[in-house]
Amino acid sequence: MTNGNGKRKVALGLSTVLVSSIVLSACSSENSAAGNSGSGEQQAGSLKIEIFDRGNAPAGLTASDNFLTNYVKENFGKASNINVEFVPIPRSEEVTKLNVLMASGTDVPDIVFTYDSGTFNKYAEQGGLTDLAPLLQEYGQNLTKFLGEDTLRYGQYDGVQFSIPAKRSTVGKYASFIRQDWLDKLGLPVPVTTDELYNTLTAFKTKDPGGTGGKVIPLGMTIAAAQYDSLVWSFIKPVSEQERFELTQNLSSRDYPVLLPGFKDAIQYLNKLYNEGLISKDFALDENKETLTQNIGNGLVGAFSDDNDAIFYPDGTYDILSKNNPNAVLTAIDPYTNSEGKTAKPVSAPNGMYIMIPKSSKHAVEAIKYLDWMASEDHLQYIQNGIEGEHYKLEDGVPVSIPDMSEESANKLMGGGDIGIIANGRIFESQEKNNEAFVKSFRTKYQEIVAKALEISNTNPIEQVYTSRPIEAESKYGTTLAEKVKQLMVKSIMVSPGEFDATYESMMKDYMSSGGQAILDERKAAYSEQK
Repeated sequence: MTNGNGKRKVALGLSTVLVSSIVLSACSSENSAAGNSGSGEQQAGSLKIEIFDRGNAPAGLTASDNFLTNYVKENFGKASNINVEFVPIPRSEEVTKLNVLMASGTDVPDIVFTYDSGTFNKYAEQGGLTDLAPLLQEYGQNLTKFLGEDTLRYGQYDGVQFSIPAKRSTVGKYASFIRQDWLDKLGLPVPVTTDELYNTLTAFKTKDPGGTGGKVIPLGMTIAAAQYDSLVWSFIKPVSEQERFELTQNLSSRDYPVLLPGFKDAIQYLNKLYNEGLISKDFALDENKETLTQNIGNGLVGAFSDDNDAIFYPDGTYDILSKNNPNAVLTAIDPYTNSEGKTAKPVSAPNGMYIMIPKSSKHAVEAIKYLDWMASEDHLQYIQNGIEGEHYKLEDGVPVSIPDMSEESANKLMGGGDIGIIANGRIFESQEKNNEAFVKSFRTKYQEIVAKALEISNTNPIEQVYTSRPIEAESKYGTTLAEKVKQLMVKSIMVSPGEFDATYESMMKDYMSSGGQAILDERKAAYSEQK
């Protein structure tokens, strides 16, 4: 699995045939009733577990046959007299392959999972999943304690516990960064408000402290959320709980403030920055941020926002910048202030992937026992970190990877993130330890700025709006509307200031008629239900 910040979503796209097959296979299986009841009648001795196949296994190893899968088979399977089998599914085709398996009703693993909330909701809606509440109560005490109620509720559909949500080690997403050496050259302080940042960006453009020969990009920008979300949400005005619930639009598992008061102001501010030459001219073509990464590495960018960990990986953005300009220094900043003077920014929900047991499974008890085993003693820590002295050393109780381990040792850790499915990231007895482990997973030279970026990403958090039932219109229109938001932003930001209002209103009208109004209407109805 990837870090919680790292967040890939796959559109659902279930065909009518597949949906019908899921229902038929779930409802016609009389054996599954006993299998899911937690009674002694359930067949024992076998358990099939989905595992992502990323196509990067070292020679001689596979996603389903390696050191850690053998650890599970030996320490859980053999010890419990259960034959464990890992079923590889290509990561790039996970939803498509899972749909086929779920439709078969016979070949589907006993434990399956997805990051896509729409896929989970559809399976639950169509009756394809096991009610896990009684199984958790009887066999999942360790698992329940590990996850906690705040995480578990994200696995409910209409109040029924149809999935086990993985727990995130940290929910922080975004931080911003600025060229400290440019500030020093101009004698400027680190900006701590939106206005101060604007003045700094203007100075970067007019004085070109990086000596770019007129190629300076004061604020790096793309059409990906990590670059604009902190700025946009800082313009959102305070609203009541009811307004926040009703006016939020959750598209592709992310809250969008497109209907909240202040969103238009945010886009108009970006229009101002664009027309003054303060943000990347090609931002609309750079959703994968390839151009931004290149421009930062080449020393052209003065400031930018990103996922809190994105730039610090080996051979990543900061490494490239340092290689091209050894004197370049980045500082983590938190400059986007809202009307209350707070640097509010969105964070992730506390859950990661959705772990499910198909209704057709005859081994639901074994499945919960396996997940509970993972949450007990030090099994999850072993799966995530390996062997002390060979793979890591302890520093204040936190495992720190040994950088010069042998290739043979490194191969033993293959698939740890994809086997330790109950956690997104390394989880310890406290959030402080989680954060410390996050920081220490990076090279020593970056740990100080990583710690600051992590702190920023969790400062004044805007939590996702929780809905006790899925909003059907969001599942129906979410993918289309997410694209509509991008179109609205691009066209409204790139027009001249005099054309902004007409362009924005036209794009908003198109957005609302393409499903935005349907979501708004349903969320208004859902608010009274949830209350």
